[in-house]
Amino acid sequence: MVQSYLRHGPTQAFGLVCSATSNAVFEGKLAYVPALEDVLVWDVKKGEMRSMWHETSHRAEVTCILRSPQPNFFAVGYADGSIRLWDSTNETVVTVFNGHKKSVTALAFDDRGTRLASGSQDTDLIVWDIVAEAGLYRLRGHRDQITGIKFLSTDESQPSSSKTAAPGLLLTSSKDTFLKLWDLTTHHCIQTVVAHRSEIWSLDVNPEQDLIFTGSGEGEVKAWRIDRDAVKDGLKETESGEIAKMIHPITNLPLGSNHRVSQISFHPKQPYVAFQSHDKSIEIFRIRDDEEVKKKLARRRKRAKEKKQEKGDKKGAEITAMEIDQDDDEVPFIDKFTPHVVVRASGKVRSFNFAVETTSQKNVAELMVALSNNALEVYNIPQPTKSTEAPPEATRNHSVSLPGHRADVRSLCLSSDDRILASAANGSLKIWNMKTTACIRTMDCPNPVCTTFLPGDRHVAVGTKAGEILIFDVSSSSLIETVKAHTGTVWSLHVRKDGRALVSGSADKEVKFWDFEEKEGNEEISGRLLSLVHVRTLKMTDDVLSVRYSPDGKFLAVALLDSTVKVFYQDSLKFFLSLYGHKLPVLDMDISDDSKLIVTCSADKNVKIWGLDFGDCHKSIFAHEDSVMQVKFEKDSHYFWTVGKDKMLKYWDGDKFEGIQKLEGHHGEIWALALSHFGNFVVTGSHDKSIRVWEKLDEPLFLEEEREKELEKLYENGVADSLNRSDAHIGSGVEGAPAGEEAEVSAVTKQTAETLMAGEKIMEALDLADQEMEAFKEYYEAMAKLAEDDAMRMQPPPRNPVLAAYDLEPDAYVLRVVEKVQSTALHDALLVLPFNKVVSLMAYLNMWAEKEWNIPLVSRILFFLLKTHHNQIVANRIMRTILIPLRRHLRAALQRQKDIIGYNLAALHFIKNKNDAERTAQFYEEEGLDEEKVKARIAEGKKRKRVVLA
Repeated sequence: MVQSYLRHGPTQAFGLVCSATSNAVFEGKLAYVPALEDVLVWDVKKGEMRSMWHETSHRAEVTCILRSPQPNFFAVGYADGSIRLWDSTNETVVTVFNGHKKSVTALAFDDRGTRLASGSQDTDLIVWDIVAEAGLYRLRGHRDQITGIKFLSTDESQPSSSKTAAPGLLLTSSKDTFLKLWDLTTHHCIQTVVAHRSEIWSLDVNPEQDLIFTGSGEGEVKAWRIDRDAVKDGLKETESGEIAKMIHPITNLPLGSNHRVSQISFHPKQPYVAFQSHDKSIEIFRIRDDEEVKKKLARRRKRAKEKKQEKGDKKGAEITAMEIDQDDDEVPFIDKFTPHVVVRASGKVRSFNFAVETTSQKNVAELMVALSNNALEVYNIPQPTKSTEAPPEATRNHSVSLPGHRADVRSLCLSSDDRILASAANGSLKIWNMKTTACIRTMDCPNPVCTTFLPGDRHVAVGTKAGEILIFDVSSSSLIETVKAHTGTVWSLHVRKDGRALVSGSADKEVKFWDFEEKEGNEEISGRLLSLVHVRTLKMTDDVLSVRYSPDGKFLAVALLDSTVKVFYQDSLKFFLSLYGHKLPVLDMDISDDSKLIVTCSADKNVKIWGLDFGDCHKSIFAHEDSVMQVKFEKDSHYFWTVGKDKMLKYWDGDKFEGIQKLEGHHGEIWALALSHFGNFVVTGSHDKSIRVWEKLDEPLFLEEEREKELEKLYENGVADSLNRSDAHIGSGVEGAPAGEEAEVSAVTKQTAETLMAGEKIMEALDLADQEMEAFKEYYEAMAKLAEDDAMRMQPPPRNPVLAAYDLEPDAYVLRVVEKVQSTALHDALLVLPFNKVVSLMAYLNMWAEKEWNIPLVSRILFFLLKTHHNQIVANRIMRTILIPLRRHLRAALQRQKDIIGYNLAALHFIKNKNDAERTAQFYEEEGLDEEKVKARIAEGKKRKRVVLA
């Protein structure tokens, strides 16, 4: 019988506050932050996590988050090039856009939230239609990663060469040093500006959309003016015959540092602009109004005159006055911006965001800072003061840092009942409740290397780089004893199975044995406290990296820096075995519960399984792509787990020497591994600062099936990749890309395993429906030739089981299959169809149009097929018989839909006019205003209202 195992699956990730892979968004009360592949929503005031946006089986990291002008919608870009539109009210994905080959680096919504522009590392710019859930077009022109995108609104009355409903301009910046302006009506770049000498890292446009700031990799910030008149007029020639430029340089803005300007952001409502260029600080400038600048100029002029008069140089005073008079008409741009305050965070800043709505006192701007060390901070930006004595300072209001470590999770250990987990990282030891995954204790702990719970589960022992063993009391979260155990790093601690002794191994080439001693508690800590008593020392020839007692208490295994493992009798410390074979040091080892097998893992990427009776190597397995960091046997079995620097967790059979399961999920090297004492779950800790739990499921796992699934996945990905290579362009970084220039605009297509599957499903449905219709057609033709009372008349052929199960006609079944294909993947799925299937689908489109089934979908499919297969359709005479009735039926159906929409629009206009009339009458009654004033008041109210499209 084929052996089956139980599958393990990821249940949750915790220990993350905010990862450094993406920017964060702040709305005044809630912060939307990246947490590797998820998005977390934090209530920053309470420090509570409100929700987690998680999509099952999606593993790519979040690289960009943007809030939509439409309430409760967020666009989230990922490292695999996909974009998901999330609804924050019910935490679900509304739609998925797939078009980029590499990670999404920039996102921008237009002012209505109906279009989304995305930029990526693959240098492409894609504009998406949110309402139709489809990619409109792909714009090419940049030669490096796109770093910033902004929509610029144009005058609605502007004549357009295209019939597009929403014209406009798109401003983009890239690491190729270019600033580009794109016309979205013609889909072409209308101006390219060589903005900086080095890469452009950041871009922002002020709320009035007449000023651009760009930041470079050399710490330079440049200001640019947008000529609104030129934007309104479009591409026109000047008197000199040149095309009028829309972006004009103004000046450089001096910053306090020369570091890379990684983010620039204007406050949406208040006169502030913030720049982040230094690691830990954000410089905030205040934008002065014209009146304030003129006052400053007048003061400067007065001061200049006084200085000249003091020197007695009247001629000089006249010149200065003349200069100032000339400047008086136009305010110098640089004087409009004054340094206001510098926000200094407690760690390296990853991104910042101004609050849209402030929850604190009036007119105080709030700034949220997402740090690279897994923390969030919110600062108040003070109002400018007239007093010159004390400059204003930003005050920290809230911070969210306790639910996660500031550094890599280096060690994990579980209590004997699996209820409590201790995790150690540089600077802190945290205790977690495994049921709720809440952090219940945080203790300061410098440079921890290894941890273990002591008998009774009330104390945790931590080995440090300084050679100390620290003993913490969990209940009081205090350090109760510091034992100066070794002179080098304590690499390993292990408690004997009977719970009576502890062994420690260190870089000082010593193995020390400790007994436990109970002592009375003091005033601060009640109850009995555990203490360590040094019993004996075993000196080794090299640094000790790992120590392990065998579960039967008979042996002690010691792993050394010379890549060998020495096994001693634990009572007499007599030498028993030497296990040699690894090419690099053994980093960890474990002994099975029956004390028959010992498994060792090494920096040489191998895992070796040895017999503990003779020290023979049963098997050497190439286990990971990088160093294998830890290994642990599962309870009462010869199955074991390994983790490595290749970000993988693997499950192995130690008797058959086969890999059972590979578990992907971490986005950094996995340093730590802890196994449930009852064999229910596994916990891993990583460089990405997350702690993940992998639970044993009731689902059986067969090795043959797993291998087949892996091969299928490889094949599908290979097919999708080969299909996506055809449109690779210069600057894309794809090998074998054509050397010639590609078209500036192209269609948005990307084949994935999902779109290939959708295409195959449509083909299967067409085959099934065609066979059914052909069978019935033959039956009816045969029956038509026979008389009604003819003995040859037969029953109709049996229906296809699938159609019978759904109780659908063939044409309805095909429509059902097509409707189930995601709107964003429909075009890519249709590209998979061969031409004979396209002809078949056209026939069904005719049937659907005649019956008026889902006319928008029918129109969309038809227009796409006509565009894609135009040459073949024109050359094929058979298509005339399908296209002529299709045109007649579709036109009639569309005309009826147009009439219905026109009728509904007229009704809505009537309701709107009636509402306006009622509001006017209400104003008359309340305030006794005349009609013109009332209309002006209503118009003002309309301007303030944000337009929300269904």
